[in-house]
Amino acid sequence: MVSRLEEASDIPCIEIEHLQMTFDHRHVLDDINLVINQGEFIGLIGANGAGKSTLLKIILGLIKPTKGTVKLLGKPLKIRQGLIGYVPQKLFIAADTPLRGRDFVSLGFDGNQWGIPLSNKVKTKKVDAILQDVGATDFGNQAIGTLSGGEQQRLLIAQALLANPKILVLDEPLSNLDIKNAYEIVQLIARISKAKNITVILVAHDSNPLLDVMSRVLYLADGKAIIGKVKEVFQTEVLSRLYGYKVEVLNINNRILVMGDDNVSLNPPQENEVDYR
Repeated sequence: MVSRLEEASDIPCIEIEHLQMTFDHRHVLDDINLVINQGEFIGLIGANGAGKSTLLKIILGLIKPTKGTVKLLGKPLKIRQGLIGYVPQKLFIAADTPLRGRDFVSLGFDGNQWGIPLSNKVKTKKVDAILQDVGATDFGNQAIGTLSGGEQQRLLIAQALLANPKILVLDEPLSNLDIKNAYEIVQLIARISKAKNITVILVAHDSNPLLDVMSRVLYLADGKAIIGKVKEVFQTEVLSRLYGYKVEVLNINNRILVMGDDNVSLNPPQENEVDYR
């Protein structure tokens, strides 16, 4: 179930209607309905078990929902060739792997090109350009296994962008980074999104690194969802109804903290009960 806090105003990039995913008779996702516009930066926030990974896999076409539909730029989800760039949480590669960063990025050409193959000269030029876009030119010729987590994350983003996707999906790209690198990666993604009009869905446990760049936040709890502006979603009453028990939303030095008490139970929220339209 989703309470829509804001109506879409642009041409829809992603449309999800009555989405439900059931595992072992449990609703992992429960009647999700939402519209994401082109060029939006969406922070997908929620604790473990909230349904974030399941929603991500459905959008990526890795699993089929039990019910409901997903459209990308008005087309059925199965027609997604080249529309989505995916950045996994972390790159697992041995330090002694003989693969340069730029060679890793160039792997993004495989499976994404139709018709006449690109020449090596054209490929080299495109890789050079994308390395510059993500600030990875200086270490593009180094062995990828020797690079820092932040440097590897830039290469993962570069590879995902190589096919000029309309949607960039990032699965917790900040979880293994320190505060400085996390901030730099968020700002980098925001700049690229704005410059190329790419829709971003970034999955995170903590919303604070994203507060300055998110167009809207998509908050999941126990398979239910709310989407809206940060100041609309992060309210005690709103999140208490979403969770089904009392939570407190605190703003401390411009950082948001959500604290809950599982023992204080509320009535489950009804559809459209929380609605800022």
